[in-house]
Amino acid sequence: MALSTQVIGKVMPHGFAGSYARQPDMIVNTRPAGGKVNIPFGTALMYEGGKVVVMSGTGTTANKFAGVAGSEIKSALSYTDQNTGVYAPGDACSVFQRGSINVLCQRGAPALGGDVYVRIAATADYPAASVGGFEAAADDKTAGNTIKLPNCQWGGAADTNGVAELVILTRANA
Repeated sequence: MALSTQVIGKVMPHGFAGSYARQPDMIVNTRPAGGKVNIPFGTALMYEGGKVVVMSGTGTTANKFAGVAGSEIKSALSYTDQNTGVYAPGDACSVFQRGSINVLCQRGAPALGGDVYVRIAATADYPAASVGGFEAAADDKTAGNTIKLPNCQWGGAADTNGVAELVILTRANA
């Protein structure tokens, strides 16, 4: 029987989408989740009507970017719902507004200091790219399907699961 060797610390995954990557330079606020669809952890958010946050999509511009849906422990009122990885409409949603957070990079190869894009429209050219997801390259097939976030950059390469560190340099909206 051969001994299976393992090296600890040689390659380490980033973690889960929506979990913070570094402390203490981070700002996280709680806002009510609006809209009609669930908001997955680690997706881009924007304000709707100035009161609630919704997943970014059609009509999102860089100046409407509110932050990222953070993965936070939900209250005891939704105890059976702890591992679903989403905020339902009406839930209290953690909005990560500044600092380093892990997100799924669904397209492109993130690099330290690289540009960050958010998909705001679905396309048949990239069927696996979800609306509200982060990308390391602009949509090269159809202009206007992604927007560049000028207040964000990548903190390095993605791990084997496609999770990468997103750095939000400044708050775009309170």
